[in-house]
Amino acid sequence: MTAVFVITAASLLLYMTGWFIAAQIRGRNDIADVAWGLGFVLAAGVSLVAAGAYPLRGLLVSGLVLVWGGRLALHIHSRNRGKGEDPRYRKWREEWGKWFVLRSFLQVFMLQGILLLMVAIPVIFVNQAPAAPLGWLDVLGLAIWLYGFVFEAVGDWQLLMFIRNPANKGKLMTSGLWRYTRHPNYFGEVTLWWGIWLMTLTLPGGWQTIIGPLTITFLILKVSGIPMLEKPYEERADFQEYKRRTSAFLPLPPKEGA
Repeated sequence: MTAVFVITAASLLLYMTGWFIAAQIRGRNDIADVAWGLGFVLAAGVSLVAAGAYPLRGLLVSGLVLVWGGRLALHIHSRNRGKGEDPRYRKWREEWGKWFVLRSFLQVFMLQGILLLMVAIPVIFVNQAPAAPLGWLDVLGLAIWLYGFVFEAVGDWQLLMFIRNPANKGKLMTSGLWRYTRHPNYFGEVTLWWGIWLMTLTLPGGWQTIIGPLTITFLILKVSGIPMLEKPYEERADFQEYKRRTSAFLPLPPKEGA
């Protein structure tokens, strides 16, 4: 695990450095969001090749990561194309002043690379583990992954269609999956990573890779996910009403009065 982990970490360091350079050339740090999904594809591919074993479980998990990471990167690129830099990144650009370049490298790209590596630990672990027969935990994990992936993809598609309709300008998305959770895409992403973790449990020591799904769950619930995304809307009365009746994360029936 150690050698494969180090090789994967080094590849991610170079990968994120490349994206940092591209961000400075293009003048927009929000391309880091595109780098996020593709970074997992890189981590899966590098760890699989570095281990040189190509177990069936590793091929399956790496394939799932390829599908998820590729879809997410394409979605974010399509969403941001033709628009200015994301307001969250633009705010940092203004606040960081003369330290902008250094802080961008460390706090956006290098930090994201470290977090990406932590979340990907179950994938790296599976890719270097000795081959073992697939079992019921793999089936359960795959089912949970599929549920999370579909939930995230449908939530993203519904929001994209809503935003592209000029009649919805200035309005909140509160229908479809967004009627049951304020962040169906985040719920789906967290769910699919727990599915991948379940697929490690058949392997000796696999439970220890729980740091991966715990990291993405914490980030989305407490750090760069829900809190950061909702902060700009806190002063809006319509958002407060939406917040009152709709679950923040877990899909639940709307509260009375919805």
